[in-house]
Amino acid sequence: MLDVDAERAWQHALAAQRRGGRIAAVREAAAIAAYKAGHFREALAELRTVRRMTGDDSYLPLMADSERGLGRPERALDLATSPEAANLDVAAKVEMLIVAAGARHDLGQHDAAVVSLQVPQLRTNSRAPWRARLWYAYADALISVGRQAEAREWLVKAAEADSEGETDASERLDELDGIVFDEEWDDEEVLDEDADESDAAEDED
Repeated sequence: MLDVDAERAWQHALAAQRRGGRIAAVREAAAIAAYKAGHFREALAELRTVRRMTGDDSYLPLMADSERGLGRPERALDLATSPEAANLDVAAKVEMLIVAAGARHDLGQHDAAVVSLQVPQLRTNSRAPWRARLWYAYADALISVGRQAEAREWLVKAAEADSEGETDASERLDELDGIVFDEEWDDEEVLDEDADESDAAEDED
């Protein structure tokens, strides 16, 4: 349900929480649902609870992004540079890098965001699930400092790697290339226009 109606998923998670609030998996589900629905204060509280219950630091990137959602990028950066963050696995470290770069954008530190993403993982030859998001984040950072040509190269890589549709890399590529779809065609209007043209042609005959 998270993919189609995050708010409803959050309400279901709340109902589950009322019945099984001492179960870590239930609190984790509530945290993720709150985050996806944009309830960052509730997400942060739930994530902190799950972390206390499990001792699992892998939730730190979500916690940092929730701080961003609450308009507190400095706190997000504090989490990103914490000793616990340094001990995360590669996937979680990459997610934290992306969040931290976003926090630097929030603070207007666009050049710093570019530098922060210039990590060895950026040149990965693996099929790691995080690669599209990292490449997209780097492209976005390059665009913010006016380096569109370089950004395009990374957007191409991100679009090719993003088989799950986690980013809008393809749409951003179209924007960079000047391809903009401003109008939404209404099928009924098109049919009406075709009918009018057909009637006019018959009248002429």
